[in-house]
Amino acid sequence: MNDQPTMREAGKDDWLDAALRAEGVEHRADYLADDGFTARVMAELPVPETLPAWRTPVLIVLWVCAGIGVAFALPGLLADAPSLPGLLSDAARETVRLVSGHPVSLTGIAVGILALAAANWTAAAFALAKD
Repeated sequence: MNDQPTMREAGKDDWLDAALRAEGVEHRADYLADDGFTARVMAELPVPETLPAWRTPVLIVLWVCAGIGVAFALPGLLADAPSLPGLLSDAARETVRLVSGHPVSLTGIAVGILALAAANWTAAAFALAKD
């Protein structure tokens, strides 16, 4: 069995760490001539991709449409709610009423699929954006 402690004490280096650190201090300021290699490599790198200009306006339009859809789907929800718990229970009741009280139609299914597709597209656009 090993009698050595498994973790080093904080602030104490072993002899190898100290030797490597000392060697690095000596040569840290030395310049390594590369005869323009770094500049040539940087010049050969591809141009960074930029985001399309249409992305931001399309996202804004999608979120505005989603907000308008929610506003029309839950009429009168904010008018009667006196507090946050009342608002949440009213929202739950309205959601159940909308889901259970309306017949399912192809138009309703299509709107739901389009709303989900818009949300997924927006999430993918943000997730795949290269900053």
